[in-house]
Amino acid sequence: MKSKWWGGLVAVLTAAVTVFVVAQPAQAAAGFTVSGTRILDANGNTFVMRGVNHAHTWYQDRTPQALADIKALGANTVRIVLGSGQRWGPDNAANVSTVISQCKANRLICVLEVHDTTGYGEQAGAATLAQAVDYWISVKSALAGQENFVILNIGNEPYGNGATAANWAADTKAAITRLRSNGFQHQIMVDAPNWGQDWQFYMRDNAASVFAADPQKNTVFSIHMYGVFDTAAEITDYLGRFQTANLPIVVGEFGFDHSDGNPDEDTILATAQSRGIGYLGWSWSGNGGGVEYLDLVTNFNAAALTTWGQRLFNGANGIKATSREATVFGGTSSPSPSNPSSPSPSVSVSPSPSTSPSNPTGGCTATYAVTNSWPGGFQGTVTVKAGAAINGWTVNWTWPNGQALTNTWNATVTSSGAAVTARNAGYNGKLAAGGEASFGFTATGGTTNNSPSPVTCAAS
Repeated sequence: MKSKWWGGLVAVLTAAVTVFVVAQPAQAAAGFTVSGTRILDANGNTFVMRGVNHAHTWYQDRTPQALADIKALGANTVRIVLGSGQRWGPDNAANVSTVISQCKANRLICVLEVHDTTGYGEQAGAATLAQAVDYWISVKSALAGQENFVILNIGNEPYGNGATAANWAADTKAAITRLRSNGFQHQIMVDAPNWGQDWQFYMRDNAASVFAADPQKNTVFSIHMYGVFDTAAEITDYLGRFQTANLPIVVGEFGFDHSDGNPDEDTILATAQSRGIGYLGWSWSGNGGGVEYLDLVTNFNAAALTTWGQRLFNGANGIKATSREATVFGGTSSPSPSNPSSPSPSVSVSPSPSTSPSNPTGGCTATYAVTNSWPGGFQGTVTVKAGAAINGWTVNWTWPNGQALTNTWNATVTSSGAAVTARNAGYNGKLAAGGEASFGFTATGGTTNNSPSPVTCAAS
């Protein structure tokens, strides 16, 4: 069973490192592809992961019911733990084929990961990324033709802490290159080193060159957020750097608590939602080694959500409120933030302070904030908060300086001249007392992009 050891790491997000925008040509590969910061499904529609991890290799008899329950609670994705034989398993091709079929039967996108690589260099017996690639080649028959439904996560948390983590970039490039040369057309996901938390920034600072090493330009980066990410500033800085660099990132694991510190799950969820970033909570059930509190349900019982499970599935910016089924299963496309690939490479992130919430009108308030800017344009987020329980909301403002909308997500937004009206989407209008929903937009810039006054909210 999974346990994590970070030995009292102290996360220090220090001096800024210049990150250059990566040009990403349109993809011709089958299945999932990358477009700027976005993940596109096989129909070319934006797909934002909203799901959980399931420890299949240790609880194989639980998998069929677990997947059905995970889907019933609203998830669109499940990350499946596999063993490659160095520490667990191996899960052979027939086993993998069965898991894929079960994911598809439950209309879940399947992220498959090799867990044996966890903590290599610090964890005794851990597999190398090269050994993980050996495993993927050995089960290729189960993966061929499944590109529309499967994302291949090469290896979980492939390095621990210390000097060996410096090999992450070179070894990850070699693994991607070898998979492609062996005919794998799937979207590839790569985990960060440092037990997934990248506190030494080897993934952050080398992501552009790793992405460029994929001949299909179809690699997604995965950060795991536990105790290292215990402040809002650390979370928004880390995720924001990838989006500024026009690179796709997901939060492949995170929790609401951990032995190495207390992650800020509220900011993780809110930031992922406002920026169109996928997330996968750890984990469905069966944790041991002192991290049993990370179970989302007790004893694999979907009717017994834990505190963490309630937060992830039913809380603000959680799975129930924000998940959209992949269109390859007949769902609707996820709202897609416009990534800042159109600005020049001199993009600068200069968030403006959030405005004070609008005066309550009909039971809700709205807070407007500029979250990103570039020459000639900017990106903003509006957060709606319910006073009493509400069934829907409408936000209005008028821009004073010539701004104009270019893209919106998570709301139905219309404009007439400088006047803007935003109404809730079908999935985020109903809010409990104190509940929140966010929507975002990009716009052409004016002389100043700080909040117009007033920004009003009316509830229904």
